[in-house]
Amino acid sequence: MKRIILLAGFVLALLAGYALARIFNGQNGNKKTDDGCTACQACETAAPSAVNPAEYQSPNPDHMQSVRDFLHKTGYYFIATADGDQPQVRPFGTAEIIEGKLYIQTGHVKNVAKQIAANPKVAICAYDGERWLRITATLVEDPRVEVKKAMLDANPGLRSMYDENDDNTAVYFLKDAKATFNSFTAAPVEVDF
Repeated sequence: MKRIILLAGFVLALLAGYALARIFNGQNGNKKTDDGCTACQACETAAPSAVNPAEYQSPNPDHMQSVRDFLHKTGYYFIATADGDQPQVRPFGTAEIIEGKLYIQTGHVKNVAKQIAANPKVAICAYDGERWLRITATLVEDPRVEVKKAMLDANPGLRSMYDENDDNTAVYFLKDAKATFNSFTAAPVEVDF
């Protein structure tokens, strides 16, 4: 049964990666510019704004809690990033609510961190054997030591590889997140947080 769940999770992650690649490659109805950027209405009308991690709060903390609880129930999830025009998918296990934001963690030396730095838009997929969850979000790195410490305290098994005072530990919160809970027996439930 675990093999079936793992396989189903992997297939869902590949589908999320494919969807992410379509978005990054301009196949979502937006036009692609000469420099490879997908020119969408949001980009053309709004300048990017810096986000202060200490001040940002999720607009829907109850929705965020339901997403975090699902991710914890599954034990791991798959995150898709873009490496140029190629989607990359890998398993993650950390998901914690800290200071009213949903955080994930990795290391700066990993390719995933380099891909997030180049393009912070990600897709996440998890499966619990009955339902699956798909998330799209923009990751925002939070360099504060106290947040890194809170993440590592919640996941003590990571302490053998990471420390809140090292230059490797990277924590990101999900911004502008849209999540959809799906199953074969019920209508999808969409939430924003």
